[in-house]
Parts: sequence; C-alpha cells; structure tokens
Amino acid sequence: MTSIEAAPIGRRDGRSRPAVSAVRRGRSFRLLLPALVLLVVFFALPVIALLLRSVLEPSPGLQNYAALLGSTTYLRIFLNTFEVSALVTLVSLLIGFPVAWTLAILPRAAAAPVFAILLLSMWTNLLTRTYAWMVLLQRTGLINKTLMGLGLIHEPLPLVNNLVGVTIGMTYIMLPFVVLPLYGVIRKIDPAILQAAALCGATRFQALVRVLLPLVAPGMAAGALMVFVMSLGYFVTPALLGGTANMMLAELIAQFVQSLVNWGMGGAAAFVLLVVTLGLYALQLRLFGATGLGGR
Repeated sequence: MTSIEAAPIGRRDGRSRPAVSAVRRGRSFRLLLPALVLLVVFFALPVIALLLRSVLEPSPGLQNYAALLGSTTYLRIFLNTFEVSALVTLVSLLIGFPVAWTLAILPRAAAAPVFAILLLSMWTNLLTRTYAWMVLLQRTGLINKTLMGLGLIHEPLPLVNNLVGVTIGMTYIMLPFVVLPLYGVIRKIDPAILQAAALCGATRFQALVRVLLPLVAPGMAAGALMVFVMSLGYFVTPALLGGTANMMLAELIAQFVQSLVNWGMGGAAAFVLLVVTLGLYALQLRLFGATGLGGR
C-alpha cells in the first residue's frame, strides 16, 4: 500500500477536513458580516434604545408597562388590534386560497395578467390605495350607488369609519402576501397525489381536507403569519378607514410619540408588540420549521 492510499481522503490536498470546514465557516462569516452590521445598527440598537426609554422615562421602573396593561382603555385597543388582525388574516386566507389554486392550475400565459395585477397592487402607494377605498366605500361612493341602482339596498350602507371598512381595505392590501406563498406551495404538489386519492375512493371533500390541506399547510401558515404580524403594526389604513372607535395599537403608539411626546409609554407599547411578534414567529418555527417560512 502506498503512502497516498494509506492517507485519509481529506489529507490528500494537504489540509484536514476540520481545517477546510474552518476556512468555509470563516468565508461564510465574512459574507454575512455586512448583513449582521446592518441588523445591529438599524434594528438591534434602536430596539435596545426603545426598551431603555420604556423603563427609564419619566423615571426608572416598570410603571409604563403597568399603566399600559392595567388600563381597560389600552387593553381594549390591544384586543381590537388582535381581533382586526385575526379577521383580516382569516378573510385573506379564504379569498387567497382559491385565487392561488386557480393561478397554480392555469397555464402560465393565462396566469401572467393576474400576477401582474397582484404585483401592481403591491407596488402602488399605500396611501393612494387607502384613499381610493375611502372614495369607493363612502355613502355616495361607487359601491353604494351600484347596490342602490340594482335595487339591492334602499339606503347607503355604512362601509367606512367602522370595522367593515378596515377589514375591506386591509384585506385588499394583504391579499398578495397570502397568494404568493400559497401559489409556491401548490405549484410543487404533484397532481398524481390527488388522482391517487380519488382512485382510493376519497371524495372531493375528503381529498381537500385529508390530502390537499396538509400539503399546503406550510404555505398557509407562512402567509397567515405574515399577514397577522403586518396587520398588528398597520397604521395608515385603520386610521383612515376605521375612525376613532376602531383604534389599533400602531395608532396608539403614534399618539404617544407625536401628540403626547410620551416616549416611555410609546416604547412600552412598541416593545409589547415586538414581544408578541417574536412569540408568533417562534410558534411558527415550532410548528412548521424553517420550511414554513420559505426556508430549506
């Protein structure tokens, strides 16, 4: 046996496998370094500064958190925020799933215009879209005029400055964030699986519930988490379409900071929102792993 044959494979180029792995880790770290610096400067440091202000202003202690969580008014705003976010997430899933399914089974040429509409709606200015819905939903807007013209209603429906207006406006804005991850998951499903379920005697409902839904669950979870978390921090659409009776947490934070100049309370509310978001993200990872968020 020659010396080359006797040597381990990793030593033939003169370097051991641990040394090669260390070099690769060092190279990967250098590639990640700019992103880590950006995260530290533009995310970690502001969050730490906000947390410090929430426990130091106007005096050191947890009085801001106690006032926030001990007030029925603030708790009602928290509850309203979660209710609106959950409702928007549910409606977005109910509308987004058939849209994603239709896009997945359509030929690419036919699906392209629908994708273009979805992307254009995402790229259009948020304030412009919200004002457009204000025009459409008001008492003399196009929707009420059309319904009255068709004889379906006799008086204008209250579609703005309430929960209905907030739900419609936010669902329209959030819909692409459900459709796109669902479309990616549905496209990967082999149609032969559904055919096999039918051959085994499954009805369409059974194939939907016991075969299709488990397969698309990671995409639904990713879309639902994205919509829910984004809805928790939404400001413009609830402020313009919801009115004062449907205030959400982002509006409360804006009032603390801009109107009351109370950075302590504003920081406490923002930090509570951040903790809830991180908790939901951890739950998502626990249930579906990184694949549920589009990872590998």
